[in-house]
Amino acid sequence: MRSSVWIVALIFCLLLRHAEGRQGSRPCTEADYYYEYTECDSTGSRWRVAIPHSPGACDGLPEPVKGTECTFSCKAGEFLEMSAQECTQCAAGSYSLGSGIRFDQWDATPAGFSSLAAMTSSSSPDGGGGPRGDDALSCNSSSWVPQGSYMESNRDECTVSLIYAVHLKKQGSVTFEYQYPDNNLLFEFFIQNDQCQETAQSGDKKWLKLTNQGDWATHTVNLKSGSNVLYWRTGAVPVGSKVVKPVLLKNVQIEGVAYTSECFPCQPGTFSSEPGSDSCQPCVRDTHSGHGASSCTPSEGSGACKKRPPCSRKDYFQIHTACDSEGKTQIIYKWIEPKICLEGASGAVPLPPSGEHKPCPPCNPGFFNNDTAVCSPCPPGTYSDGTKVCKQCPAGTEPILGYEYKWWNVLPANIKTSCFNVGNTKCDRMNGWEVAGDHIQTGAGGSDNDYLILNIHIPGFKLPTSLPSSSSGAELGRIVFEFETVCSEDCELYFMTDVNRKSTTVVESWAGTKTRRTYTHIVTKNASVSYTWAFQRTNQAWEVRSKVHDVARIYSITVSNALDGQSSECRACALSSLASSSRCVPCPPGHYIDPRNSQCTECPPNTHLVSRTTMGPDTCRPCGPASRSSKEHSLCFSDCQFSHTEGNVTLSFDFSPMGSVGTLMNGPSFTSKGTKYFHQFNISLCGGEREKAEAANSVKTFICQSTIIPAIHQPGQHVSRSPQKVPDVNFFYRSLEPTSSCESGRSTVVTLRCRPEMSAQGELTVPSECPAGTCDGCTFHFLWESSGACPTCTEMDYHQIEGACKGEHQDMLYVWTEPKLCTGGVPLPEKRTLKCESMDFFIRLSASLGAMTAVMLVILTCFFWKKNKRLEYKYSRLVMSANKECEMPAADSCAVMEGEDNEGDMEDDVVYTKPSLLGKLKAIASKGKGDRYENVQLNSSHPKALVWS
Repeated sequence: MRSSVWIVALIFCLLLRHAEGRQGSRPCTEADYYYEYTECDSTGSRWRVAIPHSPGACDGLPEPVKGTECTFSCKAGEFLEMSAQECTQCAAGSYSLGSGIRFDQWDATPAGFSSLAAMTSSSSPDGGGGPRGDDALSCNSSSWVPQGSYMESNRDECTVSLIYAVHLKKQGSVTFEYQYPDNNLLFEFFIQNDQCQETAQSGDKKWLKLTNQGDWATHTVNLKSGSNVLYWRTGAVPVGSKVVKPVLLKNVQIEGVAYTSECFPCQPGTFSSEPGSDSCQPCVRDTHSGHGASSCTPSEGSGACKKRPPCSRKDYFQIHTACDSEGKTQIIYKWIEPKICLEGASGAVPLPPSGEHKPCPPCNPGFFNNDTAVCSPCPPGTYSDGTKVCKQCPAGTEPILGYEYKWWNVLPANIKTSCFNVGNTKCDRMNGWEVAGDHIQTGAGGSDNDYLILNIHIPGFKLPTSLPSSSSGAELGRIVFEFETVCSEDCELYFMTDVNRKSTTVVESWAGTKTRRTYTHIVTKNASVSYTWAFQRTNQAWEVRSKVHDVARIYSITVSNALDGQSSECRACALSSLASSSRCVPCPPGHYIDPRNSQCTECPPNTHLVSRTTMGPDTCRPCGPASRSSKEHSLCFSDCQFSHTEGNVTLSFDFSPMGSVGTLMNGPSFTSKGTKYFHQFNISLCGGEREKAEAANSVKTFICQSTIIPAIHQPGQHVSRSPQKVPDVNFFYRSLEPTSSCESGRSTVVTLRCRPEMSAQGELTVPSECPAGTCDGCTFHFLWESSGACPTCTEMDYHQIEGACKGEHQDMLYVWTEPKLCTGGVPLPEKRTLKCESMDFFIRLSASLGAMTAVMLVILTCFFWKKNKRLEYKYSRLVMSANKECEMPAADSCAVMEGEDNEGDMEDDVVYTKPSLLGKLKAIASKGKGDRYENVQLNSSHPKALVWS
């Protein structure tokens, strides 16, 4: 069927004719080509041209002829016969929509559809930043695959588009059905015009919503007149080794075309008995039809026969019989229906004989059999372990309600089993699971890709009387089950939840063989809920049954606090304060039951109450360092206030300016096939006492991780800086809930580092050696640098500067001590101005006293120096006078040079008869140096004579 018309069709045809003239070897027949119309020109006319199926295979294509008017169209039940260019009725067994086209058969990719794998950024010619060469695997093998009744998308991380182009003569629409069960695969539907421009679409129209496992959803989008190119595009998000569930697409219907050039055959199971039908009718019960049938035939008999294979182990299964009147059960074997094998053929395996009768297993806890073969639930207020009669709970205790299924002789009343297949109905009437004594296991199914389903329904949850009514997000109950899987290839077990019968979501899944283990799911919302286990042996679209021995087994299912549950034991409760009362009463929030007096006692400060138990003070667990509990002791949180003392210095921190949420997008990372993706983290450091109401699809946590495959985006790179002298503060978060990759739970360390030069929001980074934020997938590390991580300012963080005294006034300034490593807290004091008169007076007085003291010292120095010189003169005269009185011998030579005067004159020379002040100072300076006089030993007859010079 050809419905799209392109404006270049005529030119294309002429080019083909030119090529055919060169290499054609035989005349063309009607089987070698098909007809199409060109685009309408400005006069409203168009041409009919022949388009070869294989260009160059023949020559002699029909010449272009003038086509019908552009306003021409056919009615429903008719198609345009292009040779005659006339509307013709569809034959019986087929139908047409007139102005619409429909695709509901996918044995092969319908004409007009194409699958295109996008080239990733890492393998593009311009060399985007990902793996290259052998590291980047090709996406050429990734495509949408026809599977008979639907199209199946790719399962890998390649981005693959299913494309269909259509030209509408008027406004129309496209409607299709799809299955989208796995959010690890991105699925979008969008439309482009003939200029490759994407038309405006809202987010809910472009991004398809998830569907329940096995359910089909319908999606409709309006189309504009003219050329429309439809894209169904998928691309996986890497999630370790898990196999991604593909998107399924069927029943694509497009309205708004002028005509259809062929009719659509009726699907198997439907028929149209009259020519010119616009739809097909379903066959009645016990009849069937083939492809393009004009009538239905009785289901007895078959149009073709196949040789029945010999029976093997995969053709039968075992079950446990219900308890008989003697309380006995046995294992029996049955052929899988419909039986397609032959027992008498060579090599056939016979049906094994039934096992011996054995005593039935005991009743499940909370039930009793009362000497009958049927287990009955204990009456309200009583309990039993399943082997004894039900007893009343003692005074001061209450029954613990719930389900505890560990014996599987018959299915409990609230558990159902079924089988489902997307592409066929072979297993619709089969049991998906079969009881097997101490476990329940998957059945045979109709084919290996069937979903074998086990479902338990819980109407609601009820906490024990002594437990306070839980706040939003606290634990109401839990479901715990023990299971194992044995698989030869790619089987998978899904655990899903459906709240209030709105939508089923996958909680966890396990692929391949898994040893016996226990899984726990915590319930935080009180509502009617169904839990489902679905096992699929392979997700390939097979209609054969060859892996019957790939099984999933569940050994026990326990649900606590179920509203309509039974009791296997009793627990202590808080008693009324009335002396004679034994009635159980609820404890206020944050209170535990004191076992000594059965009274409610409040938990100590900064402890939180473990919600599952209330007996004894040990149920009040201390909060972590630098965190405190809410008023109701329901949780612990950080209020963004923290103090740290080191030596004699105390640093106080207030992290609230950093904002409620910090965001980090790291990467990029690349999958094995080169798809670029980023990990985005949202981090909330601090909490609060009151828990706000949250949306149904929200997640309450301190740290969230999401995976993003962007179109064009690359986050900036962080430049590391040297640490300051303020100590780092580490926030430590831990979740004890195990995951498939982290059996001990996950933990996160957020390091806060003071960066005064940055904003309060700051910047989040991850370690260079772990660019994804984690090296093992279980422990995450983040560095948050911000001015908000600095301690609050105190008086120790600034100092005082005194200004000069001007006009009897002086300024007092206050400045931060550099580098400033604090924020907020004590503000910097304002500048102060003080008088400085008293200070100037004392300065002047001190200067005056200093000057007077210096003058006095100079005067005293001169006085004592002059007095000393007089004493020296007198002493010299005394010495000389003493020498005159003595008779001294005559000298051998004269000691007095010629021209010298008498004694009186000599005295005047010795004492400097006319001294000046400068001369005196020079004399004092040269005194004692020996350069002005010396003692000389003269040749004389008197050896002891002294001569001065």
